[in-house]
Amino acid sequence: MEIKTKRLLLSPLGPQYVNTAFVYSGDLENTKFMLDLPEESIEETAEFLKKAEAEWQKEFPEFYEFAILTEGTHIGSVCLYLNEDRTEGELGWILNKRDWGHGYTLEAAQALIDYASQNLGIKKFIAYCDSENIPSYSLMEKLGMSRVLCRSGRKNRSSSEERMEYKYALEKE
Repeated sequence: MEIKTKRLLLSPLGPQYVNTAFVYSGDLENTKFMLDLPEESIEETAEFLKKAEAEWQKEFPEFYEFAILTEGTHIGSVCLYLNEDRTEGELGWILNKRDWGHGYTLEAAQALIDYASQNLGIKKFIAYCDSENIPSYSLMEKLGMSRVLCRSGRKNRSSSEERMEYKYALEKE
């Protein structure tokens, strides 16, 4: 399954992207506000990509991890993790820092929301971010999401300190 936009191709994320995925997933600046990143080795990235590929083989995947490609170059990923009854999806994204500022993540996330709403019947989308991750929550707002929660207790992988976290939500009709 692939999703095409004006500038991007969203393609199933898998082991073929290990080298380009590790460029962004192993970079501390790129992953500063992420819960489960940075990855410490290319082997850790490879293991995650194997899991993502295995999920694509299921009749009803619990999550969808897409590589974001522009002009054939892998620049990041966008994902949707479904709740147990498949009515709600949690969005996530990461983009190589060299590609920040071009609207690629917004375009990819909007395409995934549209696809999931039309083809998977998902009507509620949520996303979380560190309260200091201004680009991420700005993106959520551009997607039409509203802030519904601010809480403490977030532990990003790259930091030992407890952080504040925002939750955003979007209801589709």
